[in-house]
Amino acid sequence: MFIGEFYHSLDEKGRVNFPAKLREELGEQFVLTKGLDGCLSAYSMEKWEFISEKVAGLPQAKARDLKRFMFSAATIVNPDKQGRVLVSPTLRAFAKITKDIAVIGASDHVELWDRDTWFELNSGMSSDDIAAAMDELGF
Repeated sequence: MFIGEFYHSLDEKGRVNFPAKLREELGEQFVLTKGLDGCLSAYSMEKWEFISEKVAGLPQAKARDLKRFMFSAATIVNPDKQGRVLVSPTLRAFAKITKDIAVIGASDHVELWDRDTWFELNSGMSSDDIAAAMDELGF
């Protein structure tokens, strides 16, 4: 399970220092792709294979846009010895990441956000919305 919230900055080459705690769970290489709500998503190779199989099993009419969204910009990343991963220009543009990044654990995957966008998203969450979701789950 991926948990935690970490703040880093892109270096001049477009690399971000990926938190060791999250790298350990993602593995030696993992997939970085477009995520929902304007973030990037990182998946372990095992989870990516599972997602790929699920998408492949969908009827073409339902799957084509999802395939294009998820797979077109996806890249397999290998952290270097310092734990940095390259975020492609395509992915940086999609998530509007220019410098400061929030790297967050999101249960079954990791998300990378432009830091200001992440702060704005969090400020929009109300206690009532969270309580309603928890009630629905029986917490």
